[in-house]
Amino acid sequence: MRDYAETIGFLGQWGRFQQIVFFSLVATIMPNGFGAFTLVFLTDTPSHHCLVSGINLTEDWRKSVIPIKEVDGKQELSRCSRYRLDVVRNLSAQGYIPGRDVNLTDLEEEGCVDGWSYSKDIYESTIVSEFDLVCTNQWKQPFTSTVFFVGGLLGSFLSGQLSDRYGRKPVLFAALALQTVFTFAQVFSGSWIMFLIILFINGLGQMSNFVAALVLARLMPESPRWLLSRGRVEEAEAIIRTAAKWNKVQAPRIIFEDCGTEKMQTRSKEHYNVFDLLRQSSIRATTLILCFVLSTMIVGYYSLSFNTAQLHENPYISCFISAVVEIPAYISSWMALLYLPRRLSVILTLVFGAVPLYLIQLVPDDLSNLALALEMLGKYSITTGSSLMFAYTAELYPTVLRNTATGISNTVSRIGSCIAPLLLSLGMYYKYLPYIILGSLAVVAAFAALFLPESFKKPLPETIEQMQRRERMKCPCLTRNMTPVPMVPMDSSL
Repeated sequence: MRDYAETIGFLGQWGRFQQIVFFSLVATIMPNGFGAFTLVFLTDTPSHHCLVSGINLTEDWRKSVIPIKEVDGKQELSRCSRYRLDVVRNLSAQGYIPGRDVNLTDLEEEGCVDGWSYSKDIYESTIVSEFDLVCTNQWKQPFTSTVFFVGGLLGSFLSGQLSDRYGRKPVLFAALALQTVFTFAQVFSGSWIMFLIILFINGLGQMSNFVAALVLARLMPESPRWLLSRGRVEEAEAIIRTAAKWNKVQAPRIIFEDCGTEKMQTRSKEHYNVFDLLRQSSIRATTLILCFVLSTMIVGYYSLSFNTAQLHENPYISCFISAVVEIPAYISSWMALLYLPRRLSVILTLVFGAVPLYLIQLVPDDLSNLALALEMLGKYSITTGSSLMFAYTAELYPTVLRNTATGISNTVSRIGSCIAPLLLSLGMYYKYLPYIILGSLAVVAAFAALFLPESFKKPLPETIEQMQRRERMKCPCLTRNMTPVPMVPMDSSL
């Protein structure tokens, strides 16, 4: 059988059929952005302090009942403690004035036993204020986002396996249905646990949708490549003929030659799974490196994206700035895919993403706009690289493994998204620690990417054998220059 790309070359590159398929798939994944990044606002923590109500206090004592704490060099009301109300009530009743008659630092403190009062200057409510995810329950706030990404991790794995077995379209539509139902269901969550369960399923549906659409976008519905790999030649030809009709070109009488031969029938009966990505050394090396590089980019992307609420006093402006940065990033990714080698593009985006993240810690506190610009430069580069990686991954693997490989690499990379909220929480101990970790990961990933095979301007591999023939750099530390030892014939007289 001729090369697949050569066989369907008569369709052209960007006809009416490809345009309809492309924009239809774009429409299916547009809601994914809302699903993930509404968490920036849903999980944001409003200003809060202990609730003080239902007691008779003088105005001076009502203003002083919450201790003043220093946070990042600023004075603010304590979020998790108050002065003991029974003591404050007695002092107020006796006419003592705080700060003059009573040294407030000598008073005993207690926790927020009556709950919290949350500021409504920005949000009417968030899940933090709804379910009191503060103080001793503060760990639940980043954990909530992590649960969503764990659902995405499972979705990446399942969608890859199910798509290769049952086809891309059934998985895509099932994921859309799942995503739609459980997005609406979140509104009716009555408890934090209920919200987590619904959020997990929503994340599973969202990532299943994304992975199926990603691979389907590079083929067609239902992928003729996939149908041919399953021996369903007539269905594959029917799709190509439909595409030819929409593109107003003439299809040949026989499109896929030699598809009924014994060799093709045997190949169609072969089943591949995740273990085929690890069995042979060359494929195993590619898989492991891709997983690490993509994980690094994903943890960088989501860490910088979820940190947007802290970039500006108004989180909506912060999110807008962060979103605007992605527009030139995707344009840059598109241009790089057209004109630059894949391996070089990935390395450059990682390096240019790491440098500004290292430099942020050198910026004085009074130059906050410069720090913001550096962080957005880092996000621009990491976003560009992340987009490249999805296309790069699909180009490296043969048809029989493409969806499985895409699903597995996305599954492993979602570990990065799972730890992103937890990584950001390290800023509580040292403000710049998340940036240092992200920059270091990017540098190591750039070095690892050197050993990936190149796919720029090369046809997609149809078989595992074709993938193995791809050229790649070899690690010098693993290559031995063996000097042949001359063989000296033994003296027969000895």
